[in-house]
Amino acid sequence: MKKQKVLITGASKGIGLAIAKKLQDKYCLILHSSKDENIKECREGNFVLAADFSNQEELKTFCKTLKEQHGDELYAIINNAGIALDKPISFQPEKDIDKMMMVNLKAPIMISKTAFKIFGLKNKGVILNISSCIAESGNAFQSVYAATKAGLIAFSKSLAKEAGVLNHEHQIRVLSLSPGLIESEMTQTIPQDYLDKYLSMVPAQRMGKAEEIASTVRFLLSEEASYINGTNINVNGGLL
Repeated sequence: MKKQKVLITGASKGIGLAIAKKLQDKYCLILHSSKDENIKECREGNFVLAADFSNQEELKTFCKTLKEQHGDELYAIINNAGIALDKPISFQPEKDIDKMMMVNLKAPIMISKTAFKIFGLKNKGVILNISSCIAESGNAFQSVYAATKAGLIAFSKSLAKEAGVLNHEHQIRVLSLSPGLIESEMTQTIPQDYLDKYLSMVPAQRMGKAEEIASTVRFLLSEEASYINGTNINVNGGLL
């Protein structure tokens, strides 16, 4: 029996790579990074589909290739790719704003649009958008990043409702997942005083691990989670 295909964007490192490692025994993976050579792990038996999501034409080509080459067996997409370009809004270059909007929000929307068409033909599939705890709490110097991640949550909830309006008997689910403070290259750049402040608001006073996010993702893709839909899942250690 052929394995179902799952797309993971931003799969070369961090949470995306952890998700790939967690899913590779059960699914055939389509691994995305901005460059083919960035995908160094989990290549065997899987597919690599590279694109720079800040480039409109590359994004269009990516979506077209996804549909043409993998549409028949596509079961789920995990929109994980994202960038954070932290800066006071007064000094945020417009090109940085555009880049975050493209990579963090427009790319997931366009990829979801492609997947939604595919899933609509067989009335089954899962779209999982990786947001952030910052989407709800906000954070100084991350106004644009927070806006893009909040947009993902609203988009996910709305698309889940849209699937129900189109066909109430469908098995298409759309979710978002908001990690808290997770050990990654991104969090390594956080100044220690900020880090201490956030950790003091987590009951266990520790950062989460990418593998903990990956385990949640594996569950959410499974049939055991078939009644979890149109909601945002917080995996943040109880960040208060």
